[in-house]
Amino acid sequence: MCGITGIFSHSGEANTYTSKVKDAVATMHHRGPDNSGFFSDNHCALGHARLSIIDTSHASDQPFYSEDKRYVIIYNGEFFNYKEHKDALLKKGVKLHTSGDTEVLLQLYITQGESFLENVNGFFAFVIYDMFEKSLFIARDRFGIKPLFYSEDKSKFVFASEMKALLNYPIERKLDKTSLLEYLQLNYIPAPYTMLEGILKFPAGYCAKIKPNQPIEFKRFCKEAYPQKPSEVSYNDAKKTFYNLLDDAVQKRLIADVPLGTFLSGGLDSSAVSAIAAIHKPDLMTFSIGYKNEPVFDESYYAELVSRKLKTNHHTFMLDNSDLFSELFKVLDAIDEPFGDSSAIPMHILSRNTRKHVTVALSGDAGDEVMGGYNKHMAEFRIRNSTLLNPALMLASPFLKLLPQSRNSKVGNLARQGLKLAEGAGMDEKERYWRWASFAKESEAAVLLKSPNISSYKIRKEEILNCINSDFNSVLYTDVKLVLQNDMLVKVDSMSMANSLEVRSPLLDYRLVNFLFSLPVSYKITGADQKKILRDSVAHLLPNEVITRKKHGFEVPLLKWFQGDLRETIENKWLNDKKIEEQGIFNVEAVKELKRKVFSNSPGDSVARVWGLIAFQHWYKKYLA
Repeated sequence: MCGITGIFSHSGEANTYTSKVKDAVATMHHRGPDNSGFFSDNHCALGHARLSIIDTSHASDQPFYSEDKRYVIIYNGEFFNYKEHKDALLKKGVKLHTSGDTEVLLQLYITQGESFLENVNGFFAFVIYDMFEKSLFIARDRFGIKPLFYSEDKSKFVFASEMKALLNYPIERKLDKTSLLEYLQLNYIPAPYTMLEGILKFPAGYCAKIKPNQPIEFKRFCKEAYPQKPSEVSYNDAKKTFYNLLDDAVQKRLIADVPLGTFLSGGLDSSAVSAIAAIHKPDLMTFSIGYKNEPVFDESYYAELVSRKLKTNHHTFMLDNSDLFSELFKVLDAIDEPFGDSSAIPMHILSRNTRKHVTVALSGDAGDEVMGGYNKHMAEFRIRNSTLLNPALMLASPFLKLLPQSRNSKVGNLARQGLKLAEGAGMDEKERYWRWASFAKESEAAVLLKSPNISSYKIRKEEILNCINSDFNSVLYTDVKLVLQNDMLVKVDSMSMANSLEVRSPLLDYRLVNFLFSLPVSYKITGADQKKILRDSVAHLLPNEVITRKKHGFEVPLLKWFQGDLRETIENKWLNDKKIEEQGIFNVEAVKELKRKVFSNSPGDSVARVWGLIAFQHWYKKYLA
């Protein structure tokens, strides 16, 4: 796991940017504290920050060169089936000089060209420069697990693993107001866009080639997981195949030359991954956090229950509100693009404490998106499969509006969820998906801005929702493309790498994801069960309390902070009326109304919206003001 950056100059002036490359690498030291390296010629300059995981010797340091010195690679990620490909290369007479996956990756490109990517099982963003052809080859993994930002103009193409590294190059910093409008609804920015015009996210599942004075050519190197022809496999056979694929995915991700463990929240996904990992690694270390003063958010009981069952070496990091509060500012400093998912705070703490024991952790990420684990999935399933639910919800809507709504109490949260459910019941499939993916209605987000770019926003929104149809799998796949790629994976990568920790996600093994999208919806979600095939496949490995419990969010007590310790900072610093007016971006009266709501006894989703604004303001001051 590493950080990569570089520049390709069409005019042959790459050497003049070597200091910028070094500055960009220094910005990403946390992604690769073990070593840094550089390459440059007239057309290309590359930089690499290394976190050593496989073959920790200096022989695998990067930039890494082919034996004939024609090709040079910089690589961020892990290639989990590299040993199989290594054996095949050796049988063909290819000489290999290291025990790592970087050299295998480079040799596969040299011997097979871009076609080899379809058979790579892992997560990655890498660049290969051909010194003879003076061309640059770039690729990013299927699901966008590893980040890659880029910017281009007529004279150059620049890229980096993090946007703050990219900003070391001469790039104009101009706010993308369409992205801001999306952000004010979602609390993250959907790919390929960023909060800055002219900086984009390299598309997941694509590769590209750049040659001097020629436009970049993007090409998808793998098929989309959806749509595909539904399988007619029986449920029992599907369960067996699913378990075997998950078992192999976990085994492949246990390969490392450094200490390794698993995150164990006590939820079904992380418990399933930990249970299978414990079979193959009897000395497995597991890690979780707990909340001393917040029983509503605490899952440590279930994590410890699973640990005892699996006999793992378990570490619970018990936190009080002061621990969480002190981390808040570190998280804001760690992000290089506005990101309003507050669960980044506990993820940062978990990553920092886990890194004291291991360098690699396996996680349960993606289970909810690919198998229908969120509350909104059950709501969508029931609305699609019930003729009575929609009218009942619309009738209940006026009464739900009268109830106090808050995430910080069971009753308030039920009222909040019920109202959102009722709002969605009267919408078509696409609009309902967007409403349930958002923290704010379009009108609520737009009124916050002085000049919202509605027409451009509508085009982007339609592109995101074009997959949604009467097949429930289309909802899950849109979640993979939108929520997973732009929220969950960004959170895990940015917070773990801020602490030099690599996180691997077995449930995102592409073979497993492809298989799940070939199955009937009823194998994943029914009117009474969610993530059914996962639950049934691992029931024999886990305590019944974990198998039967409902999903629990990874949350923090933001409302308590906003109405207490942080209120003065919100009023006088982040969302100060005078500063908002001087900034010239937001409608000061609309921001005032949002603050009034968050300080009321019925805050609803305003807590998440205010946190999103705080994250934006912190970023804006740091990078644009």
